[in-house]
Amino acid sequence: MINDRVAGAPISWGVCEVPGWGHQMDPGRVLAEMRDLGLAATEFGPDGFLPARAGERAALLAEYGLRPVGGFAPVVLHDPERDPLPDVRRILSGFDVERSKSDLTLVLAAVHGLDGYDERPSLDLAGWTALLANLDRIAALAAETGVRAVLHPHVGTMVERSAEVRRVLDGSGVPLCLDTGHLLIGGTDPAELAASAGERIAHVHLKDVDAGLADAVRHGRTSYTDAVRAGIYRPLGAGDIDIAAIVGSLEGVGYDGWYVLEQDMIIDAEPAPGAGPLTDVRACVDFLAGIPA
Repeated sequence: MINDRVAGAPISWGVCEVPGWGHQMDPGRVLAEMRDLGLAATEFGPDGFLPARAGERAALLAEYGLRPVGGFAPVVLHDPERDPLPDVRRILSGFDVERSKSDLTLVLAAVHGLDGYDERPSLDLAGWTALLANLDRIAALAAETGVRAVLHPHVGTMVERSAEVRRVLDGSGVPLCLDTGHLLIGGTDPAELAASAGERIAHVHLKDVDAGLADAVRHGRTSYTDAVRAGIYRPLGAGDIDIAAIVGSLEGVGYDGWYVLEQDMIIDAEPAPGAGPLTDVRACVDFLAGIPA
């Protein structure tokens, strides 16, 4: 059973760093619903969602009985003229390692520096050289503070497509966040990656996906934001990804990290009590509970 390693992410409640993404729910309601669903922990969410000071952040999570997992960190990594380490040090300052009862993870996304995930520039050799070197530099910096850094292949970032994921695996030592949805949209079979490179997976974001909408995003027929609004992410077991096989592969190679329920969602208004995003998250929790040990 993996139930004690299932965590939540605020983006499953529509809380996102992208300006204009949608209605942003209050932390108190989000954390209470995570607790009531039986989730063991949460990622931190975007800047401003939880208190910036590590002690205050830890105290708030403890109030809701949630352990900290770490957080998503969109950072420009490919610019040879821009050192990402100051930004990373600032982010790590909010990770209260000493008070944490679990390993914390810095979930890096190699963003391009503009808002949103609907477009991205191409990356030249100098950019790739900088990106790969910066991944290893950040992993070493994070390790010095007791935090594990992983790279999150993500739609609309500099590491999205299958060849780019392979380039990171071959050209750096950083482990990956296996995000089942973003990988599929980018053209990587997440089940195959879990089976073939499970030893490089150190963090997991679980999503199920409508493969038709994923294909439309991959080939430019719709934007990522429009696909999210149209419901590209489905409750686990209701889409086209074999989540149970992925969990089985990872458990088979000794993965002992978190399974974070992280379904990007856009909501336009505050949901009624007992309604809204928690309905999909509850379905995901129930699905995982049914996976054989």
